[in-house]
Amino acid sequence: MKRIFLLFALVVWSNLFAQVGPKNTLDELHQNISKKKEYDNQKLKRISVLEGSLTDHMTLEEKYEIYAALYNEYKSFNYDKAFYYSQQMQQTGHLLKDPVKIADGKIKFGFILLSSGMFKETFDSLNTVNVRILPEGLKREYYFLTARTYYDLADFDKDRYYAPVYNKRASIYIDSAIALAAPGSYEQTYDQGLKYLKLGNRERAAVLLKKLMNAYPLSNHELAVTASTLSDIYIQNGDNEEAIDLLIMAAIADIKSSTKEAAAMLNLAQLLHRKGDIKNAYMFINEAMNDASYYGARQRKVQVSAILMVIAAEKVNSVEEQRRVLFIYASSLTLLATLVILFAFIISRQLKKLKKADKVIVQTNHSLEETIRKLNEADKIKEEYIGYYFNLISEYIAKLDKFKRSVNNKLVTRKFEDIQLLVNNINLKKEREELFVNFDKAFLTLFPNFVHDFNALFAPEHQVKLNAGQFLNTDLRIFALIRLGISDTEKIACILEYSMNTIYNYKARIKSKSLLPNDDFEDAILSIKTL
Repeated sequence: MKRIFLLFALVVWSNLFAQVGPKNTLDELHQNISKKKEYDNQKLKRISVLEGSLTDHMTLEEKYEIYAALYNEYKSFNYDKAFYYSQQMQQTGHLLKDPVKIADGKIKFGFILLSSGMFKETFDSLNTVNVRILPEGLKREYYFLTARTYYDLADFDKDRYYAPVYNKRASIYIDSAIALAAPGSYEQTYDQGLKYLKLGNRERAAVLLKKLMNAYPLSNHELAVTASTLSDIYIQNGDNEEAIDLLIMAAIADIKSSTKEAAAMLNLAQLLHRKGDIKNAYMFINEAMNDASYYGARQRKVQVSAILMVIAAEKVNSVEEQRRVLFIYASSLTLLATLVILFAFIISRQLKKLKKADKVIVQTNHSLEETIRKLNEADKIKEEYIGYYFNLISEYIAKLDKFKRSVNNKLVTRKFEDIQLLVNNINLKKEREELFVNFDKAFLTLFPNFVHDFNALFAPEHQVKLNAGQFLNTDLRIFALIRLGISDTEKIACILEYSMNTIYNYKARIKSKSLLPNDDFEDAILSIKTL
């Protein structure tokens, strides 16, 4: 009878909360991404006020309270800062000889260690906490953090031996956290939902998490955590559309709370990528990478990078990324040419390996065609820029095809000395010079007034004067790359085949002659308009 009643209750709850509040859209997420800096500035202002309030005349208790407040601001915002203030909390606790404050600092320290994926170090910190002296609120925090550490470790291992052990240990700790939470509170309800989810009871977990989202006044951070957890249930049930809606909601909440240590944007990008929405997937995975880099947790950056590599191959959303992809394909063509030459020397009559080389060429052509099809979805600038370089790449493929047929003929006729002559005739220096000329033409197609606008930043005697038939010189080319969004000096040096010191000297010399202050010069370059 009890089982029937429980089943009936679950059905009622499921129907009652079938729709989890109003759905957010991708457009709303884009709008909030555009406001991300505004939200971050609000947090930074709060942080600035707190840090500015620290003085040498304060008591240790007052300093401790400010350190704790700064930790709470930084814990999901900046790993290094949160690390520092959790250490300050512990040190101040030692100076006060207050074991509860010391333990509080260790628990906070454990949280950020876990956020960076440092499981052993998290346990090392938590194992030094004397739980018996903790007040109930801090004790609940300790138990929940320990449970989450075991849950995360189980998710990381995902094996048949250790993962069940870690999940079992986590259940013990989360039961203690549930027992210490206020009855009917957000903490108790969420902890119960998380426990059921980890036990595999997705139905009961969904009922509790939906109840939170529909009946509780959640903060942005609580909403993000709850929606992300609920999305896992829908993903496990194969309902990716509902999971996407929840992750959009969670991502918006993370942005509003300036939470950088979050997985909602990452998981959303993955689901959109599976759905075929490459444009949004690429944008959101870049946002996830920006957040991971800002936060500073190494494991999260590695996790995002692995997915970014997959999505980035299908969509480029900025000029700098476009250049990077084109560079990768140019490198691939160079590698392919090297492989063909290597096969020509080694294979001789082995037709089977030559067919493998043909297969590689065909696959590369298909990959290039697919990439060009996707890049054509970009805006006007990207379309023109990519179209120009696609013609260039096609010429290289034609050259490569001609070279391959020549080598094949030489192999058939056993004229091996002629093959060496063909290889020696490859002039890489000339090819690079042609590449620069092609770059200059493409760039000036996009920015026809660049030279004029560049010279407008200098007095007449310091303006650039080009030779007849010259499109750009080294000075202009350096800042042309900067206008395209390539600000990394090392990348510029690599592209132009100069040392980093040389690029630094070029930039310093040019800026020193400008009519503008050095700090404003590059902003002026970036403001030069296209067609």
